[in-house]
Amino acid sequence: MTDQGASQASATRVAIIMDGNGRWAADHGLPVLEGHRRGAKTMKQTVKDAVAVGIRELTVYAFSTENWSRPDDEVSGLMEMFGELITSETPELDEQGVRMRFVGRREGVSERLQGQMDWAEAATAGNERLALFVAFNYGGRAEILDAAARYEGGGEEAFSQLLYSPEMSDPELVIRTSGEERLSNFLLWQSAYSELYFSDLLWPDFNRAELEAALQEYATRARRFGARG
Repeated sequence: MTDQGASQASATRVAIIMDGNGRWAADHGLPVLEGHRRGAKTMKQTVKDAVAVGIRELTVYAFSTENWSRPDDEVSGLMEMFGELITSETPELDEQGVRMRFVGRREGVSERLQGQMDWAEAATAGNERLALFVAFNYGGRAEILDAAARYEGGGEEAFSQLLYSPEMSDPELVIRTSGEERLSNFLLWQSAYSELYFSDLLWPDFNRAELEAALQEYATRARRFGARG
């Protein structure tokens, strides 16, 4: 275990805000859904890369509670695409030893898509090589409010057990792509002491080299958790 204030070993618990699909599509003269499809391919490759570099938990921000306000055709296209991806990619993820968990509110999600999510979670439940948490219909404030509504006391540990996925560890490193430098309502409770890395690459252009650059940057930092260095 690394002492507080010392340089870190490589992060094994990583979260990613996958931002920039729309801008990538616009830059290439393509419809926005093509940007999302290209982003899905990047996510697939990033999962493989995460396994290769020794990451044990990966959390990705796939669809926020605020994303419902996007144009109807984009939202409906995204819902259809998510269903297709769950069906097509789950068997391969299972073969890779990836355990899937969807994190967020199920209200507002179609029964068909909820069923696909349940199926993917059950199909991969026994895997231990990588835990993949997919934040879908997720908002950090919504998560805290939902937990607070059920909280009856007991302190921080008891409260954390009421979050959407209490088995998720707090991420050591949060990566955001597209050059934006904010959390956008992502893992507000869990990322209280996470290190942040902002990449200028749009999400569809993210690659293993950039993932490794983020991990290398993390390894140079000193995490103090509020203590004096």
